[in-house]
Amino acid sequence: MTRLEDEKVTLELDRYEYGVIFHSLNDKRNAMLRENRATDAVDDVLLKVIRLKEVALGDEEPGREGRRENRGKREKRGWRCHETR
Repeated sequence: MTRLEDEKVTLELDRYEYGVIFHSLNDKRNAMLRENRATDAVDDVLLKVIRLKEVALGDEEPGREGRRENRGKREKRGWRCHETR
């Protein structure tokens, strides 16, 4: 039996789907902060989502906005993220 943390998961997201995931995670984090709950797990996933977009847009340094000249250089519509746990 294969456990989920041993599997690689790939998601292809368009801009709308990326926004839904980003804002949902951010809303969840804000709700947890209001309840004085730990946000470590949500923070980790949110940072992965942010870094994914930066990589997809050709921005190698986290925290910088994507450069417009690199926005159309993706192979397919959406972003891909491969992660092995």
